[in-house]
Amino acid sequence: MSLAVSSRELKIRPGLTDIIFGTLTGVCLLVGCVWSLVMVSAAHAASVTPVAAEKGMVVTAQHLATEVGVDILKHGGSAIDAAVAVGYALAVVYPAAGNLGGGGFMTIRFADGRKTFLDFREKAPRAASRDMYLDKDGTIIKGLSTTGWLAVGVPGTVSGLEYARKKYGTMTLKSLIEPAIKLAEDGFSLEQGDVDMLASATEDLRKVPATTEIFLNKGQPFAAGQRLVQPDLAGTLRLIRKHGADSFYKGKTGAAIVKASRAGGGIIDQEDLDRYKTRELPPVECDYRSYHVISAPPPSSGGVAICEMLNILEEYPLRDLGWGSAQALHYEIEAMRHAFADRNGLVGDPDFVGIPIQKLIDKGYAAKIRDTIKPDRAGISGDIRQGVAPHEGSNTTHFSIIDDAGNAVSMTVTLNDWFGAKVVASGTGVLMNDEMDDFTSNPGAANSYGFVQGDANAIVPGKTPRSSMTPTIMTRDGKPVLILGTPGGSRIITTVLQTILNVVDFQMNIQEAVDVPRIHHQWMPDVTNMERYALSPDTSKVLESMGHRFENSEPTNHVAAILVGAPKLGGKAIGRNRFYGANDPRGGTGQALGY
Repeated sequence: MSLAVSSRELKIRPGLTDIIFGTLTGVCLLVGCVWSLVMVSAAHAASVTPVAAEKGMVVTAQHLATEVGVDILKHGGSAIDAAVAVGYALAVVYPAAGNLGGGGFMTIRFADGRKTFLDFREKAPRAASRDMYLDKDGTIIKGLSTTGWLAVGVPGTVSGLEYARKKYGTMTLKSLIEPAIKLAEDGFSLEQGDVDMLASATEDLRKVPATTEIFLNKGQPFAAGQRLVQPDLAGTLRLIRKHGADSFYKGKTGAAIVKASRAGGGIIDQEDLDRYKTRELPPVECDYRSYHVISAPPPSSGGVAICEMLNILEEYPLRDLGWGSAQALHYEIEAMRHAFADRNGLVGDPDFVGIPIQKLIDKGYAAKIRDTIKPDRAGISGDIRQGVAPHEGSNTTHFSIIDDAGNAVSMTVTLNDWFGAKVVASGTGVLMNDEMDDFTSNPGAANSYGFVQGDANAIVPGKTPRSSMTPTIMTRDGKPVLILGTPGGSRIITTVLQTILNVVDFQMNIQEAVDVPRIHHQWMPDVTNMERYALSPDTSKVLESMGHRFENSEPTNHVAAILVGAPKLGGKAIGRNRFYGANDPRGGTGQALGY
């Protein structure tokens, strides 16, 4: 008998994990002595049981979108069908990041072993230029690449969803988009997590009449229990239902976007929309211990960086060192430091930049990096240069889906910042992205996520900005094992890495692996960010004595993960259930649900 349960029915009180971690903070007085055992035990005590299901599983950052996906699976749809339906639904119920006016990536692993990757990321308009966000002195003009129509890249979401449906789906567009239309037209009751998300952008949304009308309630923030109704967005979705992607790019919606862009000082024109096409690319692949990793290729930097870090870490005995031990954390930070140095300088749009992918994910290359990592001393980021020996060289949403046949989809979509550029083309209800900020506006200067970037990601007309999105699928012996991904800007890559390590090396169940606190290092600035209770005071002192520097950070974002076979690797299945979903408690709006 199936024991499918929604993660929304198994909530622990917010902050309970923090309380338990805080109570245990001082336990380990030596480097990793009993710390790893205590912390894994704490994770087990603090985490809810993973959601179990027999025939399919969907995990998204918004419960209504999750329910839409599960309903598609129940009616015979594949994981690809469910992904398309969820993508449209998130544009309605998760407007901070779900979207029609942004873009994303989809990693697919079919039940027969085939795999592919769809890139429907935004592109620079034809009128874009390298220095479009700089003043006469070559200094970045604050806010120009993040707010307003000049920040908007050519959107790709509708193209990507329709490409996936037409080539790999089994259901009609009408059946997949209808739930989103109903949610937009009839509205949906806002829960506290939804209200908190909307409230986070209240002042920005107030600046634009078109967004004020939609996302504020008579000029005031919404309250829990009130309904968000989006009739204009429903109309846009109905046009897509009738005419497909052409209605968005070449029809009434496209014309409205061009008109609003022109009036708002943007540079998108009709030819930009007409030219947009989804790219299908081979994924980046590598092996870690006995598992095979399938992840995002350039223009994402995620798959390359994940493989580079895993290759570096593979020869370290992480399991013996233990989760949370100073030595394990030291090696993880150093792997992050080196991989991000390569990521920031060498990875960009493959149509515009030569990228040494095979070199960067080669285990021999990782061995050369490992030879330079001192076991008792932090590296110095300023001494690392991309492509030279020894280097020889947060706001998005993710969902994970697997169906009864074993088809798996890991998909991440984004507007870049929460609510994108904060602009809507009048009459469309479509929030637009501010993805142009992901380009290098000024080589050597940091973007809004603190990235110091190079020429590989400079602005060029028609180019796709480099991304951190890392939708990933892991297999073993030709069968899917783990489907995961997350939003979070630069922290996407390190969050995916740590979730994999938690499952494979530290033997956590999938919910524990998602719940525990995380760290993040991105080469520059040379500091490690840490969530609350990620390190004990004793562990911090040991790492600081090695030369590491730390800063506190806000919680990283919503991981959506599914483990196949049992709640943990090598564990026992619960009854006939094959799929175990984990909804990240950090988000407050998500849900894992199966059937």
